[in-house]
Amino acid sequence: MRRVRIGRRSVVVSEVLPSYWRFAAERQHVYHARLRGESAPWTDDPVISRFRFTNAYRAADRVSQDLIRITYAGSQEPEDLALRVLLFRFFNKPSTWSVLEDRFGEIATDSFDVDAFSEVLDGLLLRGERVYSAAYIVPPPPFGATRKHRNHLLLIEHMMRSRITERLTGAASLRDVFETISSFPSLGPFLSYQLAIDLNYTTLLDFDENDFVMPGPGARSGIAKCFPDLGGLPAEELIRWMVDTQEEQFEQNGIAFEDLFGRSLTLIDCQNLFCETDKYARVMHPHVRGVGSRSRIKQQFAPLGSPGTPFFPPKWGINYPAAPETLRAAAGV
Repeated sequence: MRRVRIGRRSVVVSEVLPSYWRFAAERQHVYHARLRGESAPWTDDPVISRFRFTNAYRAADRVSQDLIRITYAGSQEPEDLALRVLLFRFFNKPSTWSVLEDRFGEIATDSFDVDAFSEVLDGLLLRGERVYSAAYIVPPPPFGATRKHRNHLLLIEHMMRSRITERLTGAASLRDVFETISSFPSLGPFLSYQLAIDLNYTTLLDFDENDFVMPGPGARSGIAKCFPDLGGLPAEELIRWMVDTQEEQFEQNGIAFEDLFGRSLTLIDCQNLFCETDKYARVMHPHVRGVGSRSRIKQQFAPLGSPGTPFFPPKWGINYPAAPETLRAAAGV
């Protein structure tokens, strides 16, 4: 192992750190290859080709893409935007959102009704259908309902009645947004940070993603595998160092990285990449310990068709470059 200086700290670096950058580049290569319509296999990496990993950029993930489209497709009133983000992410399952939208039309504060929405979700469960995804599980809030989904709907109602939208729009920083969200029951640090990023995709907020980061449990385990001894350096500062030195580290490792149409990795992306590296290292570096005892990757990779034309927050200014060349050619550009 070797040491690097980060600020005033001497930090121990393991063999997993180069794998972090190789994984980021190869996973991003797969993303671009699929966008270009290339045929499988998209990678020679035996782990990436076999197991399911998120994209290097959080906003490019399929479910995040669904959320971004949903937020920009409907009303841009602040209350409606906050409601749509909360409702979508609490269940985090596009099919659940589609059922609710089919039943109630455009989802907005005027149409949101705990009893009516709960009844629809009750019906899905009676038919044996799942209403939640396996990711972003929000613990049941203490509102006294028998069914978990009703408690989550009651939490949304409570947040809206607590004037969360006014508090969010009055926030001075992304950290303020995070702290506002985390003040509500069942929303711990990891979920509150993820929701802050989701809300920041919308027209409701416009903070720099590099303003603030809150590493989750998976990211902390990945950090432990890449940096066995942080020498007292906070994990948040380590992630910021990764963002600040990304170009230098790609070059040092001889890695060509195709970014997101000119957008560099930000704090949320590097945080997520630590979580994915934690999984990747279970196979590539099985002897390196992180936090916890997980030793296998559960989910196998199964492509769900073409990723389609990506759509990112228009304020980022990357949607035109993100359009496939075939679409640009059809437009005569």
